[in-house]
Amino acid sequence: MTEITNKYADFEGLREQAIALRREGLSRRQIRDRLFVDNNDILNRLLEGEPAPEWTKRPNAKDDLRDKARELRLQGMTYDQIQVELGCSKSSISLWVRDLPKPVRSRSAVEQARLAGRMRWDHELAVRDAERQRIKHAAKQEIGALTERELFLIGVGLYWSEGTKDKSYDRRETVAFVNSDPGMITTYLAWLDLLGVNREQVRYGVMIHETADAAAAERYWADLTGADLAAFYKTTIKKHNPKTARKNTGDNYRGCLVIKVLQGADLYRRIEGWWCGIVDAAPSAG
Repeated sequence: MTEITNKYADFEGLREQAIALRREGLSRRQIRDRLFVDNNDILNRLLEGEPAPEWTKRPNAKDDLRDKARELRLQGMTYDQIQVELGCSKSSISLWVRDLPKPVRSRSAVEQARLAGRMRWDHELAVRDAERQRIKHAAKQEIGALTERELFLIGVGLYWSEGTKDKSYDRRETVAFVNSDPGMITTYLAWLDLLGVNREQVRYGVMIHETADAAAAERYWADLTGADLAAFYKTTIKKHNPKTARKNTGDNYRGCLVIKVLQGADLYRRIEGWWCGIVDAAPSAG
C-alpha cells in the first residue's frame, strides 16, 4: 500500500471515484482512461471487491462444447472419439472431463482408437486439401488474360526449359519440344500459333512405356492437339525395366508428346536469341 499511496496521495479518494465509475457501469479500460491509472495492479486494488457490470461479462463460447464433451464422456467415449466428434483439442477435452470416470475399455478399444485416429487424419487431410485448392484457385484468378507479349515470353521460357538445344559439340538447330503435361502442350502450341508457325509444318510423336496403352495415348494427344493421326510419327516404345518402381502408371499415363517444327533451323536461332535477350534483361527487371 505504501507504493500506491506514494504515487497517489489520496488513494482512498481515488478508490471512491473508481468505485463510483464502476457502479455507473464503466469498464476497467474506461475507468483506467478516466482516472489516468496506467498500472493494472493499482487498478485491481482500486476496484477490489467491486463486481463488474453485466455488460462487460462475455459468454464463454466453449460452454456448449464443454457440456457436449462431458455428455459424450459419460456415454463411454475416449478422448480421441470426442475429438473427432467435436473437432476440439484433446487438451481442452482433458480439462473438461477429467473429473468424470474413465470409460471401460472393451476388446475393440485399440481398433476404436485406430479408427478415431484415421478419421481425425482424414478430416485433417480434407481441410488441407480444401485450403490447397483455395490457394490454387485464387492464384489462377490473379493471372487473367494474357497479352501477346506475355505469351511470347512464356513460350520462349517453356521452349528453353523443355525443348532441344544446339551444342557446340552437337549441332542440332531443330525445334523439338517434349512434355507430358497437357497444359504445357496447349500453351506451347498457342505460342507456335502466335509465331505464325503453320500447323502443316508441325509433326508429332508419342514416347511411352510398353506396359501402357499406346493406341489410346495416340488418340488422346491427337484429340488434344487437334492433329490428324497422319501427322504423327511412329510411336517410340520404351522397354520396361522390372527393377524400376514407376509411378507414372494408370489410366492417366499417356507418355510424352514430341512436337517438331519442320525446317525449323531459322526459328531455332531466333528462339535462342530471344532467350539470351531475356537473360540479359532479367537483372534490371526489378
